[in-house]
Amino acid sequence: MPTVTYVAYDGSETIVNGFAGDSVMETAVRNGVPGIVAECGGSLSCATCHVFVCADSAGLFPPRADLEDDMLDGTAVDREESSRLSCQLKLTDDVAVHVQTPETQV
Repeated sequence: MPTVTYVAYDGSETIVNGFAGDSVMETAVRNGVPGIVAECGGSLSCATCHVFVCADSAGLFPPRADLEDDMLDGTAVDREESSRLSCQLKLTDDVAVHVQTPETQV
C-alpha cells in the first residue's frame, strides 16, 4: 500500500495511506488533507493542487507533460523546479511519497 506524506507550509506533516492508481490529489481530498484545494477535481484545468515534490520522491513519477507544465504557470505561489500538479501524480504499489504544499493555492 502506498503512503503519502504531505508537509504543510508551516512544517506540520500529515501521513495517509493511498491506493495504487489513485493520484496524490485524490488521496489528499479523500483524507481531508489541508493545502490541496483541487477545484477542478483532477481534470487538469486549474492549478489548485500544486505541490512541491520532495527530492526523495522525484524519481517516482514521469516527467511533466506539456499541459501540466502550462498549468503550473497559473499557480498562486511561484512554481519551482520540483513543482507538480498532484492530480497528475499517480501512486503505485508500496511507494512512500513526500510532497510539500505551498502557502496558498488560491
